[in-house]
Amino acid sequence: MFRLQSLAARSLIAGALDQYTPLTLKSLPSLNGVRHKSQGPTVEKYGQMRFSTAEAKIDAGLFNGKLRERILSMETLNPQVKAVEYAVRGPIVIKAGEIERGLEEGSTKPFSEVIKANIGDAHAMGQQPITFLRQVVALCTFPELMDSPSFPEDAKWRARRILQGCGGYSLGSYSASQGVECIRKDIAAYIEQRDEGVPSNWEDVFLTTGASDGIMTILRLLVSGKGSSRTGVMIPIPQYPLYSAAISEMDAVQINYYLDEDNCWALDINELHRAYQAAKQHCQPRVICIINPGNPTGQVQSKKCIEEVLHFAYQENLFVLSDEVYQDNVYASDCQFHSFKKVLYEMGPEYFNSVELVSFHSTSKGYTGECGFRGGYMEVINMDPEVKAQLVKLLSVRLCPPLAGQAAMDVIVNPPQPDEPSFKQFYQEKAAVLGALAEKAKLTEQILNAVPGIKCNPVQGAMYAFPRIFIPPKAVEEAKALGMKPDMFYCLRLLEETGICVVPGSGFGQKEGTYHFRMTILPSTEKLKVLLGKVHDFQVKFLQEFSAVEQLER
Repeated sequence: MFRLQSLAARSLIAGALDQYTPLTLKSLPSLNGVRHKSQGPTVEKYGQMRFSTAEAKIDAGLFNGKLRERILSMETLNPQVKAVEYAVRGPIVIKAGEIERGLEEGSTKPFSEVIKANIGDAHAMGQQPITFLRQVVALCTFPELMDSPSFPEDAKWRARRILQGCGGYSLGSYSASQGVECIRKDIAAYIEQRDEGVPSNWEDVFLTTGASDGIMTILRLLVSGKGSSRTGVMIPIPQYPLYSAAISEMDAVQINYYLDEDNCWALDINELHRAYQAAKQHCQPRVICIINPGNPTGQVQSKKCIEEVLHFAYQENLFVLSDEVYQDNVYASDCQFHSFKKVLYEMGPEYFNSVELVSFHSTSKGYTGECGFRGGYMEVINMDPEVKAQLVKLLSVRLCPPLAGQAAMDVIVNPPQPDEPSFKQFYQEKAAVLGALAEKAKLTEQILNAVPGIKCNPVQGAMYAFPRIFIPPKAVEEAKALGMKPDMFYCLRLLEETGICVVPGSGFGQKEGTYHFRMTILPSTEKLKVLLGKVHDFQVKFLQEFSAVEQLER
């Protein structure tokens, strides 16, 4: 019966449409001087055009005889998206990919490989996975391995516990938007132990898709207003480009505070006050971001410095975002990682019960370098309960972070204990990774400081060096003539002549008139020595080309 009604309706519509004059392809105006030939039945104009398959192909893109404009073009694209820049995977990296493909196809270059020192991707640089972490994730992914004698019992116990918290005892299920409950509890226990007894509530812990996801989510809660009431976000310069990209995308106001390069990239409280007061003229500063240990600068902030920042945030009523993904990456013997939460607690109840703070951690850095798992967490302190409910709502839109990443995060916060079978191997592997990074941090600093026209601060922590480079005035002029920033010109020449891919300092921000590049210390020691040797030779040649050797000597 329904089918008969449908056919009757179609006949009625067709009859009504037949009252309109048909439009053939021949009657369509020419396009770019080319007239279309009629192929097949008449094309009828009924408010919509009905095409045969062949005619649809011929007239693809035509509407009423005109080219149909794209809905999404550079003119209609969200202007905030166009404003986003992310130097770590920017033009230099794209060019490096082109050169790499050319080498594979047999093109001739004065080098045999591209060394990508642009990003902190440990495993891509040859770092081996931590065995215990991979064992636990493998067991979670394929529980049938529980019967294998090749896997230690402490890995099996952790995997069973994680799977018991997953729907259907499967890593392929969704978790709660906040993350698997037992993993959140493990993270809270880890934070409490790390901070020597400072209490941590597991309900304040949220699993994230890497730290970046958490940072973006919290910024979405914070950004509001228009005109002079727009949210201002204070970020360190140099900074990790995630922050400037997020601020641009959300149409917030970026407030730069400059780290003190002459004092090993320390944070100067007077500079915070200067930046804040200047920004108040055109926006509403509401947020301050700190990266500790620093990316790209590699500094580790002192406890006194952190106290000053928290006091400043308390005075000016600022929300604090503490990016602590490199908390395990401290190499300098006279430096120590202090979490913002612990320092806030030690400042007393007046501060600890009022300053709003979110701190972030990740599987991607530290000694594991598990970037691809996209695991991370954030802990929120002093967030309004109603706002926290809105945070949960926002997180629920993306359902949940990847469960494999959550499992990897659990291993980092709940590693083997001294009485467990995997303890010895785990800590040997961890110590080997961190020990090698400490050696490479020192090696990078020493070699770069021996290069004419390059000055590198000690790499106290994290995974990068951010050396200052002298670019001769003639090279600056040539870069400007080519429409490039001088450090982009320098890094592009370095890539094309040596195969070394580093990121221009302008992508992270730097004081006017200074130039830098960021390079990771992750390559193997042998490859790092090759890289640094090539930088030395290139810099000498570059200075000679632009007649700057004598200028440096004077």
